[in-house]
Amino acid sequence: MLSGLLSPHQPISIPCCATQLFFYLTFGINNCFLLTAMGYDRYVAICNPLRYSVIMGKEACVQLASGSLGTGLGVAIVQVTSVFGLSFCDVFVISHFFCDVRPLLKLACTDTTFSEIINFVVSVCVLVLPMGLVFISYVLIISTILKITSAKGRKKAFATCASHLTVVIIHYGCASIIYLKPKSQNSLGQDRLISVTYTVITPLLNPVVYSLRNKEVRDALCRAVGQKPLSS
Repeated sequence: MLSGLLSPHQPISIPCCATQLFFYLTFGINNCFLLTAMGYDRYVAICNPLRYSVIMGKEACVQLASGSLGTGLGVAIVQVTSVFGLSFCDVFVISHFFCDVRPLLKLACTDTTFSEIINFVVSVCVLVLPMGLVFISYVLIISTILKITSAKGRKKAFATCASHLTVVIIHYGCASIIYLKPKSQNSLGQDRLISVTYTVITPLLNPVVYSLRNKEVRDALCRAVGQKPLSS
């Protein structure tokens, strides 16, 4: 990825391009559904705290994680098959810093209507459906938080969701702009810029956003900058 960003001309073979697209789709879709699972986790933690350990046991966590990964693998296989089943010209230039579906469809020498329909249906299923579930989770979460009489309790509950909500907005927001906008509004230059946001900036923010919720990490950071550790 870094090589592709820094070099204006980065050759890649069709099999390597297909492999890159497969892993990009697998982990990207996996991340979409994991964020949805994390939204459900926060819903259970805030709305059903006494039953949390029962509902979100080890078996449930394994099922959610494996379901997310399995969905990513299955959809990636369908997408890669539909895209690379098309005919491409002998030499082509991908107007992107990695192999993505829309830039590749623009380079096909045959009709891409069927592949574009598959891409749109997949985009709706892996973006709109998870976003809807996350939205429902947070509607229920916020309604529960507003019923908490203690200001400290409300603050603690909001803090539990803040990191997840930040990543959700960045990830789904950027992905929706690229994959759900009409074909007539396609702008590869704009898509490249937004792609950098959710393929580079969001993963960079993840460890920062989530780890700063940990008191030990915050105290270590305070000591590193020469300040007194935060009180409990």
